Amino acid sequence: MKYSTVKVNGLNVFYRESGDSNKPTFLLLHGFPTASHMFRNLMPILENDFHVIAPDFIGFGQSDAPVHTEFKYTFVNLTNYVDGFLDAMKIDKFYMYVFDYGAPIGFNLAVKYPDRILGIVSQNGNIYQEGLGSKWEGRRSYWANPTEELRENYKSAFKPETIIGQYTGGEKAGSVSPDGYTLDIHYTESPDYAERQSDLIFDYQSNVANYPKYQKYVREYQPEIIAAWGKNDPSFVYQGAQSFTKDDKNTEVHLLDGGHFVLETHYQEIGQLILNKWA
Repeated sequence: MKYSTVKVNGLNVFYRESGDSNKPTFLLLHGFPTASHMFRNLMPILENDFHVIAPDFIGFGQSDAPVHTEFKYTFVNLTNYVDGFLDAMKIDKFYMYVFDYGAPIGFNLAVKYPDRILGIVSQNGNIYQEGLGSKWEGRRSYWANPTEELRENYKSAFKPETIIGQYTGGEKAGSVSPDGYTLDIHYTESPDYAERQSDLIFDYQSNVANYPKYQKYVREYQPEIIAAWGKNDPSFVYQGAQSFTKDDKNTEVHLLDGGHFVLETHYQEIGQLILNKWA
């Protein structure tokens, strides 16, 4: 495993990398509130068959995090930096693994470069209205009427107990290692964290607006998709996984007995699904 940074548009993007760069690349795109360390158990499973690479988005993990008054924390901008990262690393065609926030970023890339995508793993990486759990009704109200009070209320998403709940919800008691959520909680203590993440919560509405665009890509290009979903996730419910099948005949759906962070407990199973299909 290699850990390094590369400059993209003047900012340092941290990444972890393993495997032979002459083999097909597997790009791993994390979500909120985590970073590339969420793939720490998956990468060793894939590294013999793929060149595996996982960047931290700008504002996350070990990558640079400009203050929100000097950087636009939008999904379009985060996508631009992942795009620049791929250019800097000279990565052309790739498989991609998308989770949570990584889904709109990954599908933005797929819409822009459809011929570069070799295959997709969507792990609780939603692009369908059917996949939005009940909590999103409140978010829609906030997007329609973005008061400062509501912005403050949504900062509860960054509290330690909320993050621990995201990891352990829907999982068997005692099955989730504290390593991932402890590091995520540490990252919330960085300067300006709540403000930049609040900007992204507000901007998530742009991803929902883009769902038809992402679905059109799936319908037209019929990429091979593994929808490996924690079926007990209250945020992105399992109907989001099943919805891929209505647009793409090359979709496999695997509903796993876990929650939002199902990779924490099912990394061996998900890794084997990938190897069975593409190795």
